[in-house]
Amino acid sequence: MIVADFLLDMLKKQYGENISKQIIEGFASKRKVTFRVNTLKTSVDEVEKILKREKIEYEKVKWCEEAFILKEIKETEIEKLDIYKNGNIYLQSLSSMLPPIILNPKEGADILDMAAAPGGKTTQLAAISNNKAHITACEINNIRAERLKYNIEKQGASCVYIMQKDARTIDDFFSFDQILLDSPCSGSGTINTEKEVNITKNFIDKISKTQFNLLKKAVKILKPGSEMVYSTCSILYEENENNIEKILKEHNVKIVPIKLQGIEELPILQAKIEGTLLLAPTELYEGFFVAKLKKMK
Repeated sequence: MIVADFLLDMLKKQYGENISKQIIEGFASKRKVTFRVNTLKTSVDEVEKILKREKIEYEKVKWCEEAFILKEIKETEIEKLDIYKNGNIYLQSLSSMLPPIILNPKEGADILDMAAAPGGKTTQLAAISNNKAHITACEINNIRAERLKYNIEKQGASCVYIMQKDARTIDDFFSFDQILLDSPCSGSGTINTEKEVNITKNFIDKISKTQFNLLKKAVKILKPGSEMVYSTCSILYEENENNIEKILKEHNVKIVPIKLQGIEELPILQAKIEGTLLLAPTELYEGFFVAKLKKMK
């Protein structure tokens, strides 16, 4: 296992010796294959029938009816199935399914996904809202935007419009009923310890500044009285709670405590801010942070 000393020191400082050790062990876990049923194209019952027919063993999770955990099978084997090829399922980590569920997108709402590629959360927003929301998916990178377009079309998410733009520069003329900001981050919750990980202080300083600027823009273009979700696949305070604490001080927003049926299943770490959600990396989950905010009127 090759993890930079800087990251190890940060983890120990934030979580202490024992929990840091558990986190490192979580990094080393071989994560199980998980997917989400795309209800725009099929049903959970239909997918279950196919899995049973193919003799693929699976588990369900309490907090999401559409989420499946597969036993003893590789992604490459799932990719051979028609349900994958036709966009009836979407290979997605359990942790990354949480932000759209927590946002709870509404039919008829104007929704912004600020950093949308490759499109897992975007298409999940479309599915939860039955393709009846108006979703703007923002992505600055041309290649990633193409991948986003491909996944949106494959999943049948016809309510999505792609805006190829740096979300920090979205015109303040726009306003949205709901916003998902799954922010660019260090990926400190998703580390694969088979590869060298070199997260530096300079990188954390730079990315946390980008995250806060995205947060400021999100709050600015969120309609008063409306809600947004901020998430990262990082477990570092600098990228998560520190940004949220700053936005709470500088802007007229408040924390909306996260409530989720089946939340007791999640590998929860102690977050600095009550009402937010912080997950440890395990064989089922990536390390992840989620906060829900409401802009006051």
